[in-house]
Amino acid sequence: MKRHVALAGFMASGKTTIGKKLARKLGYAFCDTDALVVARHGPIARVFAVEGEAAFRRYESDAIETALAAPAPSVIALGGGALTVARNRALLQESAHRFFIKLSPEQLFARVRRSRAVRPMLGKAPAFPRIAELYAQRLPDYERVDHVVDASHKSDAQVIAEIALWLAAHGVPADPAVSR
Repeated sequence: MKRHVALAGFMASGKTTIGKKLARKLGYAFCDTDALVVARHGPIARVFAVEGEAAFRRYESDAIETALAAPAPSVIALGGGALTVARNRALLQESAHRFFIKLSPEQLFARVRRSRAVRPMLGKAPAFPRIAELYAQRLPDYERVDHVVDASHKSDAQVIAEIALWLAAHGVPADPAVSR
């Protein structure tokens, strides 16, 4: 039975920010899988540089499994490439209501450029063609979720309201103490 709420999307789509606010609204715990990886294995950029993407994806899968094993429902912010791994998709499909926070590659490029964070998949000087290419590769996996939220012209509050409304329409109570 699905208990968790998982937020998927490209890097800089707002999964963590929206996830924290959504968790407060629902009365759920919040978990960021990238933060779990960092806590266990160190900075993501270092993991990519020293151990490679394959190691990072293993660590990310373990973090997702840990998050989904939590006894109480939670909102889980996934890493940008989490849904590219079949194991992750299967685990999430079974245990979480999955949402794709959708923005255009142009909007994502603008956000990434404003960010100080170095994103290993993009390098120190992110270029729009690389973002567009990676986005296009990941889009089919992103769109296999339970609900796509077109966030391109919405505030965080509007995105959260849309997710909460979808959850309520599908019988998910906002209070985790309410039996499912």
